[in-house]
Amino acid sequence: MKKIIVLLLCIFLLAGCTEAVKTEKIPVTAGHEMQVHFIDVGQGDSILIESPSGKTMLIDGGVKGAGQQIVSYLKELGIDKLDIVVATHPDADHIGGLIPVLDNMTIEQFYDSGKVHTSQTFEEMLTRIDEKNIPYHVPKIGDDIEFDKNVNVKVLNANDQATDNNDASIVLKMTYGNVSFLLTGDAGVALEKEMLQYDVKATVLKAGHHGSNTSSSEEFIQAVKPEVTILSYGEDNKYGHPHAEIVDRLQAIGSKIYATADLGTITVSTDGVNYTVNGKETSSVETGNILSKEEPTTAIEIVSKDLVTEIVGIKNSGQHAVSLKDWQLISIEGHQVYNFPNLSLQPGKTIYITSGTNAREGQNYLKWTTKQIWLNAGDAAQLRNEKGELVSELE
Repeated sequence: MKKIIVLLLCIFLLAGCTEAVKTEKIPVTAGHEMQVHFIDVGQGDSILIESPSGKTMLIDGGVKGAGQQIVSYLKELGIDKLDIVVATHPDADHIGGLIPVLDNMTIEQFYDSGKVHTSQTFEEMLTRIDEKNIPYHVPKIGDDIEFDKNVNVKVLNANDQATDNNDASIVLKMTYGNVSFLLTGDAGVALEKEMLQYDVKATVLKAGHHGSNTSSSEEFIQAVKPEVTILSYGEDNKYGHPHAEIVDRLQAIGSKIYATADLGTITVSTDGVNYTVNGKETSSVETGNILSKEEPTTAIEIVSKDLVTEIVGIKNSGQHAVSLKDWQLISIEGHQVYNFPNLSLQPGKTIYITSGTNAREGQNYLKWTTKQIWLNAGDAAQLRNEKGELVSELE
């Protein structure tokens, strides 16, 4: 009888050991959730990632005025430390809000495109990073960013030598189990074509440049095949984002579209197998309407400003040529004004207004004066149309 009891006990223990081994084989993703928050910062980008193990990453921070809103959002989530912050490129609608974040949060690592910019906002950001001794990195294409052992973060683009800020954009593909996110910054069509050499297929796409037709080419969208697309832009923005052809393109492949201008902050939660999105698909897109008003013919913006070399880039991101006759470029600090000649800026083209000792003209360069115009310590630029209306501003 004792032998039988001992034998049964051994069988019971063996079964328990076997069950324990089976338990260890459960995938690490099961029950561990990752959340990706596309924070509503108006006309700009800001993305927070909370990893399965509790690590945090913030990508961009919208304009400076949105910074305090981001800090409040983080604190509501109980976050007072960020493991990684990424500035995709130095445009003010991506890095401005990072300054209040740097002031109010502990940051372990900071990743930047390395693209040098002379704006006051960019210099202020770098000063904060230096003052707080935050480790600063400029990634290269193909790098893996160490974040969470269960989440792969691959750099698909980063270019510190880019002539245009958008071309410098850090593009990240983040993969957790079977669910992936492609976060494109303001990468344009040319960069998208270069990235096709990599595996860009993703479950969730953050559409480039706020749904502008300067990004999200037909070829790129067909390669990514996103089940979900996030459009991050401000309601009634002056650029006409998102553009109709981009919405049509996404709908044609069956991608579900979610817009921050319509829903506010959008959160995608996933355990690496399944995913959910808070909120319904953007209703206006479902009925085939564009969320913003009819696209203006003047999608003209200041895209670059080098205070040292005294070169200001102005681009037409729209679909129509625009006459710049009687338009003005203004240096705010000295209130010096450049009056444009009678010329038309073609769609997708950039012209450069030059001044200082190296001022030049010809092709896509216009000569203002050989005098020094821009204050190197910081000087905002404004672009006003023939009616005196503010069209674009770059700090």
